[in-house]
Amino acid sequence: MKTLAFIHRNDSLFSVGDFHPVKTIFSHHELGNTVSPFLLLDHLGPGLLKPSNLRKGVTEHPHRGFETVTIMFQGELEHRDSTGGGGIIAEGDVQWMTAASGVIHKELFSEEFSKQGGAFEIVQLWVNLPAKDKLKPARYQSLKKATIPTVQLEHDAGFVRVIAGEYLGFTGPAKTHSPILLLDIHLKAGQSTVFPAKVGDSTLIFLRTGCLEFSPEDELLDDQALAVISSHGEQVEITAHRESKFLFMSAAPLNEPINAKGFFVMNTYAEILQAYEDLKAGKFIQPVESD
Repeated sequence: MKTLAFIHRNDSLFSVGDFHPVKTIFSHHELGNTVSPFLLLDHLGPGLLKPSNLRKGVTEHPHRGFETVTIMFQGELEHRDSTGGGGIIAEGDVQWMTAASGVIHKELFSEEFSKQGGAFEIVQLWVNLPAKDKLKPARYQSLKKATIPTVQLEHDAGFVRVIAGEYLGFTGPAKTHSPILLLDIHLKAGQSTVFPAKVGDSTLIFLRTGCLEFSPEDELLDDQALAVISSHGEQVEITAHRESKFLFMSAAPLNEPINAKGFFVMNTYAEILQAYEDLKAGKFIQPVESD
């Protein structure tokens, strides 16, 4: 059984475009390849959008070399990118955008949600691409709530939504460049469950709300913190001390150098410079890869 390696916490709040409050739960700038292939996780909200005719969010900006996974817990976003991909991301939906060789996109609260206002909560996870895939065509996946399998846990312990990978015979709809297990979990107070993870995998648990324990001698994981699990052993046993909502991420590390600047994540500094040159030359606009 895997054990807790350490708990990482960042309580600083900031804004991304018009999105506020935003908290960066972790990034590769702090944790490096310890969390590979995962690069960054931002938690937007929970917050309240006041009704307005203005469309708030993040205006056009580029990406290259990685993927963004946007999980909508409350509210409604609209995404558009230079490949023609995009659409409405409603409560329970997931957007999996592979920037790869380059896209320019924007993310705004939808027109309807902007006008009516309401509660919002969003998680955006950045996933690195293997070097061999960084300059492949971009791809956009719209994973609607109805297409994401929900697994009811034994003994009425809670439920698991399988976004990517396989859990108890259910396979998530996300297509990934390397094997990734991404689960959205709701575990009731006093319940324990074992989740799969392989020897050598990077395994992370982001607790949106609640209190979790991994073994009796471990430090407790509380709201808005990240648990980094040891790469040794297999499987992770999790006990909820109170009702808990969390993301479970596990994947084999890429074991490749990371060179990142702003919106670009590559392997070398020369590739970062080339990304800026290609952006200026308009080379980020390419046909979207079909699913």
